[in-house]
Amino acid sequence: MSDAESIPETIATYLRLRGLQPSARAKRRRRRNPEDDEHGPFTAGRDPHGVGDVLATLTREAGWEPQLAREDIVLQWADVAGGDTARHTRPVGLNDGTLAVQCDSTAWAKQLQLMRSQILTELIRRFPDAGVESIRFIGPDVPSWKWGPRTVSGRGPRDTYG
Repeated sequence: MSDAESIPETIATYLRLRGLQPSARAKRRRRRNPEDDEHGPFTAGRDPHGVGDVLATLTREAGWEPQLAREDIVLQWADVAGGDTARHTRPVGLNDGTLAVQCDSTAWAKQLQLMRSQILTELIRRFPDAGVESIRFIGPDVPSWKWGPRTVSGRGPRDTYG
């Protein structure tokens, strides 16, 4: 009788479960595939990734980069346009590549029209994924007597001022 046959089955099972005496099946399972090197230690791709890298990969794969770049324009408008300009302006929309910027006065709108190329160049440099192709500066919103659901034909409310 050999040593393996002399050990009671319960003890042999115990030793096998503890890993002291591997079974023939376990030996087969432990054989390593030499081509499977990506799961080995110190191989490429095994280092942990930072949260920033993971989020950047997620946004790129999900296709969120253009929308996030548009949101960054609004959040970083003071850095792009300058602090004084940002106090008198705010971006209000982006349609078909045209960024609409609301200004406090028509004087600010006119002044910024003269600086349009500088601001546009800075926007394209900082946020290439946003898709900004041009900028439109809008003066302040004033009520119009001509448009809307309660307009009347003719002179309208102007004839009561005189």
